[in-house]
Amino acid sequence: MLITELSQNYLEYISKVKKYSELTVKSYKEDYESFSAFCENSAKINTSDISERFIRSFLIYLSTSGYNKRTINRKLSALKGMFKFGINNETININPTDNISGPKVSSKIPEIIGQPLFPEIINLIEQQSKEPELEKVVFELLYGCAIRVSELCNLNINDLNFYRKNLTIHGKGNKIRNVPVGSKSILVIENYLKIRNTSEMSLVVNKKGRRLNQKRVYNIINKYLSLVTDIEKKSPHILRHSAATHMLDNGADLLTVKEFLGHENLSTTQIYTHVSIERLKNTYKKSHPKS
Repeated sequence: MLITELSQNYLEYISKVKKYSELTVKSYKEDYESFSAFCENSAKINTSDISERFIRSFLIYLSTSGYNKRTINRKLSALKGMFKFGINNETININPTDNISGPKVSSKIPEIIGQPLFPEIINLIEQQSKEPELEKVVFELLYGCAIRVSELCNLNINDLNFYRKNLTIHGKGNKIRNVPVGSKSILVIENYLKIRNTSEMSLVVNKKGRRLNQKRVYNIINKYLSLVTDIEKKSPHILRHSAATHMLDNGADLLTVKEFLGHENLSTTQIYTHVSIERLKNTYKKSHPKS
């Protein structure tokens, strides 16, 4: 079987069966295209030509080409998924990635904003925005419900239950979870819906009444974070990081935060405990007389 054929079959599988997001599928496709190009340059176009040694040479090539460890691990993960798919479907006999581990990457503590900055951002929106109701609801949903930007953009009106005060989230891999919506956030959403003039089923829409896209959300978040903080990244995901950390700071247990965020593994959520500990250390150094 051709490498290109196996990768195309796997892309169709994760798109149509596993229901991965368009961005994830696109990322995988780019990874397979770069691997296929490497294979062609090495005159190895069939899956039977690919050995463990060849995979290792590909990883070395990526490293010497300047790719960082996280990117190399992502590309290796994509290859592992593809070859495992081939084994499960009996289209290949050997998985050349079975005994290969990616380069070790030190856990990077995510950046967050302080709790006092959120009301400051809302005040700035009220003073500067031409669409304050829309921009406030974007912040409320991303921070108040700790959802991903893709989850925000995919929300529909019927995903919100005002009576139960919860939101049905369609997360990664089409996994569904329900998250609570605070009373303050409910008020912001209600004010937004009063001025939302469209029959579109999407919950959050642009001026033309169409579903809000991720680029627009990024621009909104980046604009206001740039006004209140000097953290390096100013993306929507910062609000998700911040919400999780603030919950732990205020006494939430790790399992609750895990369910709230929709993480599959507890280890993914544990990074936020490190953020809380670092914040505690910094507070101690600044304020304790014995520090």
